[in-house]
Amino acid sequence: MIATIVHTDELLQTIAASVIAGIGVTFLFSLGIWGAGQFAELSRSERPVAATAAALVGAAALLCVAAAVVTGIVVMTHK
Repeated sequence: MIATIVHTDELLQTIAASVIAGIGVTFLFSLGIWGAGQFAELSRSERPVAATAAALVGAAALLCVAAAVVTGIVVMTHK
């Protein structure tokens, strides 16, 4: 009988989840920065509707980033 030192299925699942989460959170954070920048630019150009839409997109993205951070902390502390 040979002992299993590394569970490859669980290891691959962990790698896939971390890559997806890393890329997703990075994309959402960049979307939040883009929304803030567009809001500032469109506000200066006197386009309030577009500025509000950009601000909403940015705020929603940053809320998703905050939710991902909170979810990560909860998952780590409950295992």
